[in-house]
Amino acid sequence: MKKKEVLVLEDLLGSNKKIASEIRNKLKERGILTINFLSSPGAGKTSLLEKIARRLKPQYKMSVIEGDIETERDADRIRAQGIPAWQITTGGACHLEAKMVGKILSQIPSDSDFLFIENVGNLVCPASYDLGESIRCVLLSTPEGDDKPKKYPKAFSTSQCLIITKSDLSSTLPFDFDRAQKEAQSINPQLHTFITSAEKEKGVEELANFFLSSLKNLRKKNA
Repeated sequence: MKKKEVLVLEDLLGSNKKIASEIRNKLKERGILTINFLSSPGAGKTSLLEKIARRLKPQYKMSVIEGDIETERDADRIRAQGIPAWQITTGGACHLEAKMVGKILSQIPSDSDFLFIENVGNLVCPASYDLGESIRCVLLSTPEGDDKPKKYPKAFSTSQCLIITKSDLSSTLPFDFDRAQKEAQSINPQLHTFITSAEKEKGVEELANFFLSSLKNLRKKNA
C-alpha cells in the first residue's frame, strides 16, 4: 500500500511539473516575471504585496493570483490598490497547483510586467509544487522564530529569495537575524535575502528593485 501511495504522488508531481513548465514558457515569452510567495499563515504576504504595488505603480503593471482555503479577502485588498487579482479558493487543499494557475493564465492582461502568486499559507505542501514561477520567495516573519529554515528545509532549498518580514517587531521578540540567515543559507547558499517591514516600509524599495532587475534580465534574454 505504501508503494502505491508513493507512485501516485510521483505521478501527480510529474504532471504538475509538466504544466508548470508550459506556464513558465508562456509567461516568459510574454515578458512577464512571475513571483511565487510562500510562507506560514500571517507572515505578511498580502501587506508586503500592497507596499510593493505602490513602489511599482504607475510605471509597471502587476497582476496577482491569491490562494486561500476560503474567502476573497486578500484578493479584495489587492483589488483596492487598483490591481487585477484572481482568488483561488482551494476548499481545504493546503497549496496551489500549476493546473489551478493555468486556468487563469488566459485572463492575465497581456501588458502585465509582473504576476505575483500568493500561495496558501503553509511552509510544507507548497514547496513541492512548481507553479511556473521565475522566482520563488519564502517569507519568514519575526513572530515565527528564527529556527524555521532547518525545520522546513524544502521551502528554503527551492527558493531564490528569502524575505524576513515584520522586522519592526524584533525589538520585542527573541529573533536572531544572523541565525535565521545563516541557517537558511546553509541549506541554500544562493538565496537573496531581504529584511523588511511593511508597517515601517523598510526594505520594500530594495526588494522592488530586485524584482525590477530580474524583469530586465528576463526581457534581455527574450530580445
